[in-house]
Amino acid sequence: MASDGKDSGTGAHRLLAGGRAEVLCALMLAVMAAQMLLVIRQKSITVDEWVLIPAGYYHLTEGDFRPVNEHPPFAKILSALPLLTSGAVAPPIDPAPRHDYGYFLGLFSQFWHSNAERLDTLAFWARVPAVMTTLLLGALVFHFARRHWGARAALFATLLFTLEPTVLAHGRVVQTDIPSALSLLLFAFALYEYLKGPTAARAALVGLCAGLAAVTKFSMIVLGPLLLLLMAALLVFAPRRGLRRASVAGHAVALGVAAVLAVNAAYLFRNRAPEPLDEALRRLVVPAGASESLRAPLEFGYLALQKIFPADFIYGIGWQLGHAHEGHAAGLLGEHSQHGWWYYFPVAFALKTTLPFLLLSAAALLWAVLSLRRGADGRVLVLVLPAALFTALLMMSTINIGVRYMLPAYPFLCILCGAFLDRVMVKKKHQLVLGSLVVAAPLAWAGVEAVRAYPDHMSYTNQLTRGAPDWWHLSDSNVEWGDDVRPLALYLRERGERRVGAALLNWQLLELYGLEMAAVFVPPGEAREDVRYVAIGASLLNGSTVPGGFDNGVRLSEEERVNYFDEFRRREPEKVFGNSIYLYRMK
Repeated sequence: MASDGKDSGTGAHRLLAGGRAEVLCALMLAVMAAQMLLVIRQKSITVDEWVLIPAGYYHLTEGDFRPVNEHPPFAKILSALPLLTSGAVAPPIDPAPRHDYGYFLGLFSQFWHSNAERLDTLAFWARVPAVMTTLLLGALVFHFARRHWGARAALFATLLFTLEPTVLAHGRVVQTDIPSALSLLLFAFALYEYLKGPTAARAALVGLCAGLAAVTKFSMIVLGPLLLLLMAALLVFAPRRGLRRASVAGHAVALGVAAVLAVNAAYLFRNRAPEPLDEALRRLVVPAGASESLRAPLEFGYLALQKIFPADFIYGIGWQLGHAHEGHAAGLLGEHSQHGWWYYFPVAFALKTTLPFLLLSAAALLWAVLSLRRGADGRVLVLVLPAALFTALLMMSTINIGVRYMLPAYPFLCILCGAFLDRVMVKKKHQLVLGSLVVAAPLAWAGVEAVRAYPDHMSYTNQLTRGAPDWWHLSDSNVEWGDDVRPLALYLRERGERRVGAALLNWQLLELYGLEMAAVFVPPGEAREDVRYVAIGASLLNGSTVPGGFDNGVRLSEEERVNYFDEFRRREPEKVFGNSIYLYRMK
């Protein structure tokens, strides 16, 4: 096993000495950045960005965190920073206390219509910070891999990171997934350094990283209970490690204070009036049947939390708990479910990840397990444990709408694969050629897959999906996220079309691109509008994102809902945009 920070093999050591590894890393990241920037020039914003970008603008300009407070502010605020000097027009927000999501949806629609003439320019600059965040994550993959495994392992890890279609797809959009991957990586290595040598400064750094994680994605609050258990264990066993319990207690205080400060800083140290407990109960934050004898302490604790943390932070956590309780309609391998499948994320990872990265991850995990059987190695544990625990947590999730939720595990797998490939290269001279081929083959294959995926990284699936349409295997952001509305609109306008029947995610953009939308989702027995073209999103072909009813109260059975667009599944489309929007010529 290669030692910390050293390259085995004098030839490789000479090649990567003198900053050459950093130059190669920078080149790989530059190519990655170029790909993402070129793609966002071509693609429209996703359906989530329709709300997240203007929400971030209101966070910054009005200090109001109510818009989309079911997601933490980090990604939203970053996206809005370039818009502060863009001259963007934002309708005023109603200061009256409310959580009416319909009101905010209307406000966001006004925002985009007010800026319709520079829609693509604003969308481009709003996503540049997301690209920069992804590049920072790639640089950290290189840094941590080099520090603990050597320059060659770091380059292997960085190359895999920059070539993976799922990373390229979500690294260019405004969402919580890449920022949470960045924060989890920082947290894991900060905690690793603290456990190697506990100090107050390192504990505070762990707290800052934990706070950062919590404001990137609410699922990361699971780090809180984990840290409580860890610090309690350290306190109990402090003498065995040569530590004073008073010192450990001081570390815990520093950690907690740093985490609280980080969360409040993300909300710009702004806080509105606390939310009543009854509102929380309606969202299933706590058991609705809690006895009246517990109500007083429960209410006191809930209000106290909103004094320590921003009320919108607590609200968002509660909303996500309610969402998890209700579940989310999803599709997997031709099946549909409201509460998901325990095996959803392993299957989605197997289908959406390039085969070379999938095979390398399996081989690297096996190598890591065998290495740990020979003796504990902190460098291996800091890669395996976060990825394993995070994946186990996801497998209990009822929200099965995208492999993007697994992105926080990707950096750990990239570093582990880099370390494994570096180990393969550590051979005697007569084995060096074979080892080089074993390493070069999957890396070259990964490069081929990256080229094949461009520019449609979002809907990429590997060769395991052959034999059935992608929308049959998976749904939602795996196959369609609304970012192909722009090429669809340009295609139709070039043909003189100004009206299209549409059922797709992010249909709101059609009007901004000069098209009128005719409804094709109509109550049973009612005739659809007569149009030349109909565009159906892949996720609606899957059936999982088809609404369950109509404004007039007509409800569909589950079978009717998921098969509503079955007639289009059997039609031959005139054109498919990004493998996510199917365009049918009707006459």
